[in-house]
Amino acid sequence: MVKQIKKAAVLGSGVMGSGIAAHLANVGIPTLLLDIVPRELTEEEKAKGLTLEHKEVRNRIVNQAMQRLLKQKPAPLMSKENLALIETGNFEDDFHRLSECDWIIEVVVENLEVKKNVFAKVDEVRKQGSIVSSNTSGISIEAMAEGRSEDFRKHFLGTHFFNPPRYLKLLEIIPTKDTAPEVLAFMKEFGENVLGKGVVFAKDTPNFIANRIGTYGLLVTVREMMKGGYSVGEVDSVTGPLIGRPKSATFRTLDVVGLDTFIHVANNVFEKVEGEEKEVFAVPSFMKTMVEKGWLGSKSGQGFFLKQGKDILELNYETLEYEPRKKLKAPSIEMSKQAKGIANKLKALVYAQDRAGELLWNILSPVLLYSAELLGEIADDIVAIDRAMKWGFGWELGPFETWDAIGVKQAIEKMKAEGRSIPAWVEEMLANGHESFYKREGGNVLFYDRGEYKAIEENPKVIHIQRLKEERGVIKKNSGASLIDLGDDVALLEFHSPNNAIGLDIVQMINDALEEVDRNYKGLVIGNQGKNFCVGANLAMILMEAQDDNYFEIEFVVRQFQQAMMKIKYSPKPVVVAPFAMTLGGGTEICLPASRIQASSETYMGLVEVGVGLIPGGGGNKELYIKHLNSMPKGVEFDLQKVANKVFETIAMAKVSTSAAEARELNFLSAQDGITMNGDHLIYEAKQAVLSLYESGYKPPIRKKIPVVGETGYATLLLGAQGMYLSGYISEHDLKIAKKLAYVIAGGKVPFGTEVDEQYLLDLEREAFLSLVGEPKTQARMQHMLVKGKPLRN
Repeated sequence: MVKQIKKAAVLGSGVMGSGIAAHLANVGIPTLLLDIVPRELTEEEKAKGLTLEHKEVRNRIVNQAMQRLLKQKPAPLMSKENLALIETGNFEDDFHRLSECDWIIEVVVENLEVKKNVFAKVDEVRKQGSIVSSNTSGISIEAMAEGRSEDFRKHFLGTHFFNPPRYLKLLEIIPTKDTAPEVLAFMKEFGENVLGKGVVFAKDTPNFIANRIGTYGLLVTVREMMKGGYSVGEVDSVTGPLIGRPKSATFRTLDVVGLDTFIHVANNVFEKVEGEEKEVFAVPSFMKTMVEKGWLGSKSGQGFFLKQGKDILELNYETLEYEPRKKLKAPSIEMSKQAKGIANKLKALVYAQDRAGELLWNILSPVLLYSAELLGEIADDIVAIDRAMKWGFGWELGPFETWDAIGVKQAIEKMKAEGRSIPAWVEEMLANGHESFYKREGGNVLFYDRGEYKAIEENPKVIHIQRLKEERGVIKKNSGASLIDLGDDVALLEFHSPNNAIGLDIVQMINDALEEVDRNYKGLVIGNQGKNFCVGANLAMILMEAQDDNYFEIEFVVRQFQQAMMKIKYSPKPVVVAPFAMTLGGGTEICLPASRIQASSETYMGLVEVGVGLIPGGGGNKELYIKHLNSMPKGVEFDLQKVANKVFETIAMAKVSTSAAEARELNFLSAQDGITMNGDHLIYEAKQAVLSLYESGYKPPIRKKIPVVGETGYATLLLGAQGMYLSGYISEHDLKIAKKLAYVIAGGKVPFGTEVDEQYLLDLEREAFLSLVGEPKTQARMQHMLVKGKPLRN
């Protein structure tokens, strides 16, 4: 068996195949992407005088897929440069090259005979020990391997990615009876550590785990909508974030997935099951009519919703006409909004005797029972089912966690009163005095499994901050942050203010943490497990002080923040920051001076202060400029003005990376900084970076003077901004902000090439920040951002 996947092949370049190839390229694996040879020429090819024998024609299908990868939104590639790792070819000329590959993934049309033909050919050319898998979403894995060689069957399995492969965490691995245990163990580890996925083992049954339960849940929801006389918009208003599900709720999800795709997945199960289950998987006739009309959702421009100008209309499924979107209103909705935590929110909703409560109970309870009935058939344990729903469908709680949240005993009493039958194993669990599917014991989470509780097996790289705090307590904390012992003499500074926004409380904890670490630890990780790493400074506080003309207070806060950033930079012990998701404004300013950044692959970094009429005030301008200077080759003359221009452009245009790889291209990350593919491993890998720096005898950087472009450089920086103002691209206030930013980056009124110290640049930055805070138009921008959540162009 292969010990490492050095090269992969993807067979089939449709949306899914090209998406998987892109993700393999994202993790640095050279990939061969193959598809069929076209049977006829396009008009364009005829005009060029090409024939069916030309390479350009023979690889047309796969080359078009490559072009789509660059245009698709959200982007399948973490960096456009990753495209270079994908080589294209076709099934006739290049099939022999599969012998070079360690992993071959089949993503051709969902037809058993076609797949079997492809695998027969793969069996002839693959090297012994190479892994072969199918990305089918519902065809029997066992059936595909029939008639193949013994070595093929030992190394064959299902690897079901979710679309889009870059963003959705779930990877379902489906073994056959012949798959070697070591192949499964290798693929699980490879899936988690290299591909960054959440891996679950599924049984070879229709639609595996997530699509089986997810599709069932969606169809139950449609049935309840029709039975209870709810509208599409009403259902979506209560089946999203209110119950810990994605914003796209039910019908918006169907619009995104595509109704044709959804019906195909539903039919997969419908054809293979009996009785009551078959009834649920029978797609309602109005949905079939929608497909006939071509109302498939986002890809066809209309589905359950239709955008008209600024309005979004919902479909009336009885008349098939579009109407203004409605929201469900009920007392339980208001009560759940007041409740703390998802468990209390759900309890307030599902037991309520109102329209929202009845709908949600009638949607959730069948899904809980269905998940329990399928245990053993689709997966070996409840953990796999819960994880599949969280990672594949974005649920905050899986079915069994939901059951625990609303109270197993209470829910079963209500189910029984309604005459529903309860799976025997759940009855038995209650009869034995166990009232929850999960329980906590000594820092571990245990799950109920065939009469006993077992510890959940987890990758050793997974660290749960909350559990650490419960186990070890907290070294120090205030309202904004906590300092925690990560073990191995490394401390962790965790932010937990609203949105992890930076205020004086966090600045104070940064100072305290650095002192504590200097005395007693090898180094510090700054990281958290919130929704976003940090969305910047506490804007509401700054605006409030500005409106009260309290500039002394703002100046104090900015100065404190700048000083804390300098302490991070010159800390005698290594400081590693672990950003992920939104890392904006002050969030980026905390990363830039650190000894190292260990970023999650999905990190969206940027100095975005111009969007609220400001410029970075915590040292961000200076640090990004220094990062650019440090990236210049040593001993080679370079153009200082070009460096200043680049930094000015990045900050003035509020550029935000769409991945950690792009953050590196924008110089927010340097070559030494690390990227973690699996977000669950981020704190672990940041801790390893601290230890590695400490063991190699870490010394803080030496304070150096910084060359700036001065007055002449300032004039050059302004040229572009003035041009944009004159052609109407930016407003007068944008020009004012650009002038302040240019002055700070140029280093003020000094001759070109003057070397200045860091404090001088920080003072310039702080003065510019304070002068902009006082501007009425800046305050209007801040207000607008706080109220509407988007920038105001004034």
